[in-house]
Amino acid sequence: MSFETTRRHLLKGVALGAGATLLSPVLSRLAAHAAGDEQRAAPRRVIFVVQSNGLHQHHVTPEAINAPQDRGNRRPTNDTLFEAPLADHALPSAIEPFTPFKNRLTVLRGLSSRISEGGSGGHSTNHGALGCYPGGRILGQTIDLALGDVFTGLYRHLGLGILSRPEAMMNYSLCADGPDRPAPIQCNPELAYRSLFGSVAGGNSRQDFDRRTNLLDFMADDIRRARAALAGEERQKLDPYLEAFETLHQRQAHIERIQERLRAHAPRLEEHFRRPTETMRLEAQFELAAAAVITGLSNVVTLASGGGGQQYLSFPDLGIPVDGHHYGHGGGTNGKSYEECFVTVRQFHARLIADMCRKLQAVREGNGSVLDNTLIVYLSDSGESHHPNLYDWPVVLIGNLGGRLRTGGRYLQFPRYQSRNHRTLSNLYLTLLQAAGRPRERFGIADPGLRDLDQSGSIPELLA
Repeated sequence: MSFETTRRHLLKGVALGAGATLLSPVLSRLAAHAAGDEQRAAPRRVIFVVQSNGLHQHHVTPEAINAPQDRGNRRPTNDTLFEAPLADHALPSAIEPFTPFKNRLTVLRGLSSRISEGGSGGHSTNHGALGCYPGGRILGQTIDLALGDVFTGLYRHLGLGILSRPEAMMNYSLCADGPDRPAPIQCNPELAYRSLFGSVAGGNSRQDFDRRTNLLDFMADDIRRARAALAGEERQKLDPYLEAFETLHQRQAHIERIQERLRAHAPRLEEHFRRPTETMRLEAQFELAAAAVITGLSNVVTLASGGGGQQYLSFPDLGIPVDGHHYGHGGGTNGKSYEECFVTVRQFHARLIADMCRKLQAVREGNGSVLDNTLIVYLSDSGESHHPNLYDWPVVLIGNLGGRLRTGGRYLQFPRYQSRNHRTLSNLYLTLLQAAGRPRERFGIADPGLRDLDQSGSIPELLA
């Protein structure tokens, strides 16, 4: 047996034996590199972009496709899967910025999630959007945190976003790590920057990073000394605390080791990180998300533009000084109709997503780019409208997760609600879990309105 063959077997064995330890992802990649499998060695990444105020069906459906739907409420009327290629059709103006990535784009229509009703007076499904359960309570883990358990990075999950008030620090209304366990979305770009890139930012940011490192050193040493003085049950109770501090310490040490990569890709702390306007703050959070993914700080990111509760944003920089509730109820402003307000705001978000795609595409990885190993999921926490009915929850996908999904250049409209082959948002999330290597039969809570249908499993049309 050659040296290289022995090395590959050794690395494979170590990775399998390490199980769920912190080294497992790194060892798995080393084994893949040793086997010459560059694509498997590259980490997979998922970015969720959640926008408040609904994602209208006609804003994601090319008019020339002539999708089978009711003219009044735009609900799908097809009883079998309807598919059309995107290549020969112009995208609607609301998502026109995605045109350069049309060959990576998949538009999904006809997925329902009626079970997610019940949150925020019909203005948001809250955690139900990513959790597929009634939005009034936190009944389980949301899909982003579930994928964070698989695609582990230095940070298992990173939440970034903005709320209507610049001083608001956190949004706890969209992500969850389990029943009654909300997960935070950091809504202050400057604080998020200092937390993620403080070690290379210089000035107070670097000093804060060093203080955190020293503090973790002292606390870990103190716990070790205390552990040595204990025995039996008390020592076992202390062990989880020691493990937690050691994990934090290892994270700080890893950040020190990747200084050059962080320095190369960290956004510059310029004015748009500090200005309070919604457009500037959201642009800053998108830049941070791209940099965090490129540098490996996190492989699962949720970007939230408002969302949860009744968090509506105004965009005065776009000529829309009123918040989304105003034009959500048919009001115009500054000579713009409510429809023009929706399209303007939607185009802005699409541009941010497209710019992020360009950044990921520019960074080479394995035989391709970071974008090749990434999936972006764009949807609204309010389904298809300001006051949604959730029979048809539009979702836009960009990317194929390193070849694990059969996406790109596709318009897919699943059979109408209660028809024999209808699919739900839960089925989409089950598809993502299967592509991630963590298949399961159910996600969230089943829709009682579909009790005569099998609601389990993934969507085979999306799997590679």
